[in-house]
Amino acid sequence: MPRLVLTNAYVVFASNDISQYVTSVSLSTSYDVIDTTGISTTGAARTRVAGLADNSITLEFNQDYADNALEELINGTTTTNGTVGLIAAMEIRPVNTTVSASNPKFTFNALVSEWQAVSGAVGELATVSATWPISGPIAKSITP
Repeated sequence: MPRLVLTNAYVVFASNDISQYVTSVSLSTSYDVIDTTGISTTGAARTRVAGLADNSITLEFNQDYADNALEELINGTTTTNGTVGLIAAMEIRPVNTTVSASNPKFTFNALVSEWQAVSGAVGELATVSATWPISGPIAKSITP
């Protein structure tokens, strides 16, 4: 069975390829669990159905403050012209190559709900961790 080691994932944020800054990516989906157990349910066990989906993306970045680099793309040139607090279109692919059945693309709109402009300790690499909720569904495509 083939395995994939992520070495060249493709991450696009608001039409900007930010793959070079990303060190970890996780696209997650969970569902609310709705209890449907009735008083007359037999078998003395609860019954459940899935409710609303709750999607999110978690990213780890190497921070970069250069002109037109990560900090400026996410947080703007001032704290009032960035994307924090706004929804941004994103695309994720396991490999930075043509979309196919073995390299699907996932597109969605993420709410940039948090950002750490400065994070790190003395002698450590400046990094950023962010988990953003996704507004609406995640679309998966295997068609280029």
